Amino acid sequence: MVADPSNKRHASKVLRRLRRDYPDADCALLFDSPFQLLIATILSAQCTDVRVNIVTQGLFAKHPTATSMAKIPLPRLEKMIKSTGFFRNKAKNIKACCEALVQHHGGEVPVDMDALVQLAGVGRKTANVVLGTAHGLATGVVVDTHVGRISRRLGLTKQLDPVRAESELMQCLPKNEWVRYSHRVIHHGRQVCKARKPLCDDCGMADICPRIGV
Repeated sequence: MVADPSNKRHASKVLRRLRRDYPDADCALLFDSPFQLLIATILSAQCTDVRVNIVTQGLFAKHPTATSMAKIPLPRLEKMIKSTGFFRNKAKNIKACCEALVQHHGGEVPVDMDALVQLAGVGRKTANVVLGTAHGLATGVVVDTHVGRISRRLGLTKQLDPVRAESELMQCLPKNEWVRYSHRVIHHGRQVCKARKPLCDDCGMADICPRIGV
């Protein structure tokens, strides 16, 4: 699928506004290594970044590497991450992920999309976060709830499915903007284009946004 030229022109306007309003937007998750970003991203599912950062502060202080984290007994790991929600499934995935990193990758996070998505708890979104934020590799567009919602409101995609939405966004956005687009849109979603009550009067894109679904 090739993006319509008019959609690319609209996307260019959106990008200019986002650069203006959020020039320094970056990942809100705190980490000191690609491994820590991977674990923090797994924990961030259905959880706020603020809560994840609180939990990982203690978790990473005691277990900063895959080798260390793989040895945590499952019940203890569940207790350590309980406040992030869905803790049993997250703990199971994190433990399996760490064990796979130790057994197959020398305890290091692979810098490869195909290898990443083979790890427990890791889909395209998480892999894109790690590759884009930790390594600066534009392998795709991170489509979380903010990016999906706002991209649809802006008319850049109609897709509800994150993978399909990502595919359309990759067509209309230049590759060198894929990583920064997600960071900036996430900030915009938290501050202005909120899910239930978007602050359209305070939005820097009010004059170019079709407000689809608002």
